[in-house]
Amino acid sequence: MTILIEQPDLAGVEVEGKKMETNELVLDGGFPMPKLDAHGGGFDAPEINAFGQSFRDYNAESERQKTVEEFYRLNHINQSFDFVKKMREKYGKLDKTEMSIWECCELLNEVVDESDPDLDEPQIEHLLQTAEAIRKDYPHQDWLHLTALIHDLGKVLLLPSFGELPQWAVVGDTFPLGCAFDQSIVHHKYFKDNSDTYNSSYNTKNGVYEQGCGLENVVMSWGHDDYMYLVAKENGTTLPSAALFIVRYHSFYPLHKAGAYTHLMNEEDKENLKWLQIFNKYDLYSKSKVRVDVEKVKPYYLSLIDKYFPAKLKW
Repeated sequence: MTILIEQPDLAGVEVEGKKMETNELVLDGGFPMPKLDAHGGGFDAPEINAFGQSFRDYNAESERQKTVEEFYRLNHINQSFDFVKKMREKYGKLDKTEMSIWECCELLNEVVDESDPDLDEPQIEHLLQTAEAIRKDYPHQDWLHLTALIHDLGKVLLLPSFGELPQWAVVGDTFPLGCAFDQSIVHHKYFKDNSDTYNSSYNTKNGVYEQGCGLENVVMSWGHDDYMYLVAKENGTTLPSAALFIVRYHSFYPLHKAGAYTHLMNEEDKENLKWLQIFNKYDLYSKSKVRVDVEKVKPYYLSLIDKYFPAKLKW
């Protein structure tokens, strides 16, 4: 099934058809966005995170920053081309359980992402904060609201029933395997202990790929992004390709923040990247300590799940 979606307006948006004049926007879930861009209508990114520091600051001195750096040390040592191939083969079978999208959302109540320097709240809060923020600025793009809700569901891989994978194999920024590790990858220095660094087949710019091959053909580091992409695709979701692109590459910061690896993209990737760059602003900057009223927004998201997914999915 092909779903036509409007191309994003990168110059700014209108909210519910009107330019917003206020400096605070209270979303349906009950939490306010930090502030609004008076010129564009969408929210203006806050300058500090929940810990009073700059967003994605991997060098700030704090106990949490030390935990984050140790996470990336392990991640960069262990994420190899062969490791990812094994993980995709194992988890691509989708033989762990059967459950609905909302049941999976509820499973995330016990998950905290150790790679995130900006937030330590349960993941269900982040999902709804992101989805509600996008819903307010893009009221007619319901596929994007649902994409925000599901984008991190792959973090269930941290739970015992899914194999209880270590954090370094589930969360954090993602990057291609099978070609050189770009300098823009956070804590790049730890790749010196990754075996792929010294494999002549993998350590050139293109590696095992051809320029313009398309990201669909590129092996990405294993984690919740790739896993949720497999779950959605193999269960026959009717979400548009831009949604699957967002799910699979929302942690691919070297691409959508630093512009690395663009030589591997094809034309469809370039179009979908426009939506990912919009999504990323909400994914990153809507993180807040203010709680979302889950029961209030639940009926709306259940209706979207019913529209785009089967009642039960294989995971």
